[in-house]
Amino acid sequence: MANKSWFLDAPTRRLGDRIVGTGFPVYITGEIGVNHNGELGNAIALIDKAADAGCDAVKFQKRTPEICTPRDQWEIERDTPWGRMSYIDYRHRVEFDIAAYAAIDEHAKRRGIAWFASPWDVESVDFLEAFDVPAHKVASACLTDDELLRRLRATGRTIILSTGMSTMRQIRHAVEVLGSDNIILCHATSTYPAAAGELNLKMINTLQSEFPNVPIGYSGHETGLQTTLAAVAMGAVFVERHITLDRSMWGSDQAASIEPHGLVRLVRDVRVITEAMGDGVKRIYDGERAAMKKLRRVPGELTDQVDLAAVS
Repeated sequence: MANKSWFLDAPTRRLGDRIVGTGFPVYITGEIGVNHNGELGNAIALIDKAADAGCDAVKFQKRTPEICTPRDQWEIERDTPWGRMSYIDYRHRVEFDIAAYAAIDEHAKRRGIAWFASPWDVESVDFLEAFDVPAHKVASACLTDDELLRRLRATGRTIILSTGMSTMRQIRHAVEVLGSDNIILCHATSTYPAAAGELNLKMINTLQSEFPNVPIGYSGHETGLQTTLAAVAMGAVFVERHITLDRSMWGSDQAASIEPHGLVRLVRDVRVITEAMGDGVKRIYDGERAAMKKLRRVPGELTDQVDLAAVS
């Protein structure tokens, strides 16, 4: 339930059947990314863990390997859980096809949780448009890809833009290309995992000041939960964290991910913090009246009316 008039002027966006913005419950996304390691069973299990924890959505990454992989890296061999293979073959190995995403879509609907993805190229946008996703996400690495941004804007869907590895000038340009009416900006630091000293959480306030008509969120790549909770206390209305079945699994993002038991705690604590934030209007709660009657020697003037001066 949103708070009343205090937040009427705050920017909001719609993600499926949810409204995202100040005064509404924080929208919590568990980023599966490629932590499924190309195994549909892992993806389904992660959807279940996110739904069980109370997340609002899960997010994947979608690439067309031949477009997103530099040509000079295609034939470089690397060790993988499936043996030694070329990098381009590996990129194909961890991508899901239309049948896999149809299964993901069906299972997410069954579990009552939304899903969307970060498309890394225009073809991937077209691929995802076959599904009624509530949003598209722009990965920090794609923030300067104007062609991709223009295609995303053309979908008419809410666009969530991560701002890691970017300058303020680049962020302003991306917002100009996307338009500010239908986006959510996420502060991020694109180190996996990111050290506390590099998180710079005050950038949440900087983005709030720079883009007052845009909801501001947080995409975290750190270890631990404290700093993500701090981001919520600072006003982030959208939160995204990588999730994994086991941080010891193979993959570059696993170490910066949250395991299922940590995800349960994160969602629980975000909900508590959101409830505790209130609306900034000073009032006397019913629970205080007994203590006031017992402990206050000089009653002073008392009124049940909201102190309007406190919010002017």
